[in-house]
Amino acid sequence: MSTIADLWPRRAPGLPPGQREVRTFPRFSDKPLRWAPRSGPARLDIQREGHTVATIEGADWHRFDPVEHATDFHCVTTWTKRNLRWSGVRLADVVAEVLGGDVAPYMVATAADGQTAIYMSDDALDPSVLLATGLDGEPLDHRHGAPLRLVSPLQYGYKSPKHLVAIDFVATEPTSTLGPKEHLRARVDREERHATLPNWALRWPYRLTVVPTALAAERGLANSPA
Repeated sequence: MSTIADLWPRRAPGLPPGQREVRTFPRFSDKPLRWAPRSGPARLDIQREGHTVATIEGADWHRFDPVEHATDFHCVTTWTKRNLRWSGVRLADVVAEVLGGDVAPYMVATAADGQTAIYMSDDALDPSVLLATGLDGEPLDHRHGAPLRLVSPLQYGYKSPKHLVAIDFVATEPTSTLGPKEHLRARVDREERHATLPNWALRWPYRLTVVPTALAAERGLANSPA
């Protein structure tokens, strides 16, 4: 169990604008008491406009080159955990095989717990974006999104949904389930934290939520189905 000292964001050199470093990698969520789905084999539905075109599961994953990326994870609430080693396959490789060049401008990622994230397809198909099944040399665990997590290191953490089950390419900009709290691009280097509010107005209010949210997320995980 992480302590308050582990979770409190602290100043450190070399971080993006407004970010501070934490000592541990917490489970974190906009709704921290949301249940965590049961883990099983990694399975992903690839859709166009809500209709499934293909499902990747089982031996299908072996068709794609395995990738490992060492990246920093930046939460919109200003905490950063440095040097996480994610392993999996590139989302762009999977989409290229299934859909080729026929990709709509936007993408919606859906998790088993109902969480969604919205993207411009160009951001989602960046070579840095992984469908992750491992973390720091071990299989991805329940806390951090098993069996499959979309990891987009150039964007804030709400673009890296845990327990991923589907991606859907759509022609019209989707409506976010987070409302204006979700910026369509959410690029860390440009500090795109929120769709409407200025960044300076958000850093401290967000930072004050880090410890209670992380502790609540641990309670939610403990109360999830086994």
